[in-house]
Amino acid sequence: FIADVGIVDGRVADVGRLSAPAQRTIDAEGRVVAPGFIDNHCHFDAQVTWDPLCTFSPQHGVTSVIFGNCSLTLAPVKPEDHDALAMMLSRVEAIPMESLQEGIPWEWTTFGGYLDYLDQRLGVNAGALVGHSAVRRWVMGDESFQRAEATPAEMEEMKQLVRDSIRQGALGLSFNRNSGHMDLLGRPIPGIVPPVEELYELATALRDVGAGVVQCGAAYPLEIRDGFATKLGEHAQRPVVYNQIVYHPSEPDRWQRHLDIVERGIAEGKQVYPVINPRPQAQRFTMRNAQIFDRMPTWREVMLGSVEEKAAAFRDPAVREKLRAEAVDGKNLPSGALPVTWERIFITRTLKERNSSYKGMSIAEMAEAQGKDVIDGFLDLVLDEDLGTGMQNSQAGADGGVMGSLIASPYTVIGLSDAGAHVVFEAGYGYSTLVLGKWVREEGALSLEEAVRKLSFMQASLFGLHDRGLLRPGFAADVVVFDPDTVGAEEPDEVNDLPGGLMRLRQKANGVDYTIVNGEVLLEDGEHTGAYPGRTLRSRAPVPA
Repeated sequence: FIADVGIVDGRVADVGRLSAPAQRTIDAEGRVVAPGFIDNHCHFDAQVTWDPLCTFSPQHGVTSVIFGNCSLTLAPVKPEDHDALAMMLSRVEAIPMESLQEGIPWEWTTFGGYLDYLDQRLGVNAGALVGHSAVRRWVMGDESFQRAEATPAEMEEMKQLVRDSIRQGALGLSFNRNSGHMDLLGRPIPGIVPPVEELYELATALRDVGAGVVQCGAAYPLEIRDGFATKLGEHAQRPVVYNQIVYHPSEPDRWQRHLDIVERGIAEGKQVYPVINPRPQAQRFTMRNAQIFDRMPTWREVMLGSVEEKAAAFRDPAVREKLRAEAVDGKNLPSGALPVTWERIFITRTLKERNSSYKGMSIAEMAEAQGKDVIDGFLDLVLDEDLGTGMQNSQAGADGGVMGSLIASPYTVIGLSDAGAHVVFEAGYGYSTLVLGKWVREEGALSLEEAVRKLSFMQASLFGLHDRGLLRPGFAADVVVFDPDTVGAEEPDEVNDLPGGLMRLRQKANGVDYTIVNGEVLLEDGEHTGAYPGRTLRSRAPVPA
C-alpha cells in the first residue's frame, strides 16, 4: 500500500498519510519501503572489529547481522587462546590468518566484553551467538581438540559459561557437526569432537535461562537420520535453525524427504527450521587453496600440505587411487558426505595457452575430451599449471524449480549468506537482493510481500529481536528503500581491502537507494554517509538477583 513512514529518535513514529514537518524527507515514489533485512547466518565476528559497516551486506539492504554461527566465535576467550580461536575461524571460514592477526584487537575476555567493544562503533546492528567450540576450548584447553568425553565438572562449567554469555547478550548457542571442519594445524575443531550427548546437555543451558536460539551447522544428515536438530530443540526448549535443506544432483529426492520431516515437526508444534541458501552454492578455487574436499579424508590430508607436497601426492598413483575411491566412488566417506559431481566443477581460468580450450568446460567434459578417467584428467591439468588452474564448484542448490519451492515454503528460513567468510572463494552478500530480483521479479516463486517478511520479520521473530522486522510505530527504524524493477545482485569482483592489503571478493547491489539503521541513513545509493548508527542486538535473558 502507499503510505508515508515517519521516524523520530530512531524509531518509527507513524505510518500513513503524514503532514507533520520533518528535518529530512526522502521521496520514495515508485520505490518499495521495507523493514531492513536481517542476515541470520554470517561470519563477521572478526571483520566487524575493523569494518563496522560489515561490507558488503548493507549495500544489499541488510541492517542487522547475526554472526557467531557454526560454533565459531571470538568470545569468550582467554588471552592465551587468541591464536587458537583465530586458527579455527581462518581455516573453516577461509579468512586469511594474516588478516585476522593484524585486524583483531582482542580487547575482551567475556562475551559481554566483546559486545561492549563492538558497541563503540557500528554501522549496522550486530548480534552474535556464543559458539560451542569457543566454550569447549575455554574449559578444556588443548584437550578440547582431542578428548571426546568431558568430565561432569567440565560439562557444568561449559553450561555455566553459556548461561553467562546469554545473560550478557548472546542471542543463542551455535553448534557444528561438519566432520571436515578443522583448524590450520589440521585438528578437528572442538565442536565436532564430542558425541551428540554433549550438545544435548549443553543446549539445556538455554532452557535454564529461558532465552536464545540454537543454531547448528551441517545438521541436515543427522536430522534426516535420527532427528538430531529436533532433539536439540527438545533439550533447549528453544527455537532451532540449522544448515540446511538443499537440492543435490546425486540425491535428487532428498530435499523433499527433508522438507516433509520439517512440515510434520512444525505441525506437531516444534520450532525447528532449516535454513536455505537462495543462491547456487558456487565456490571459486584453485588446488593451491580449496575447501570442497574437506570431508574426504585422503583429500583433506593432502590439501593441508604445501604446494610442493600436494603436487607430489597428486603424482603418486597409490594416492590417486585413494582420491578416486573417495571422490568418484564415494568410499570411506563420513556420514552425510557425498562424492564429487564432476559435471558441476567448471574450469574458469587456465594459465597455459595449450589448456585454454578447456575454459568453460566441466571437469567431466574435459576428461572425456582427453579420453581420460576424471581423476587423471583433473590432476594432470592442475599439475601442468602448478595447481593454479581456476575453477568453480557448483555442487548443490542449482535446480531452479526446487529452489523456488524451497524459498516459497513457509517452513524454511532464508539466509546462509556466509558473509564475511570464504572471502577468496565466494561472495554471498547479495542473498537478499537475489531473492527480490530473481525469485520474486523474474521467477515469481513468491510474492514481494512474503519475500520481505521472510527477510525481515521472520528473522526477528526467531532470534528474539522484538522491536525489529516491521515498520510499526514504536519499532526501531531499520529501513531499506529499493526499486522493485531493478533490485538485484551483481557478479562478484575482487578488491584488496582486508588487513594487510589482501584480496577478498566483493558483490555490488543494484536498485537499493537507501539503507537506514536506527533512523539514520547509513548508505545512500550504495555510498556510506559517514554515520555509525548501529547497535549490538542482545538477548533479553533475565539476570539472577
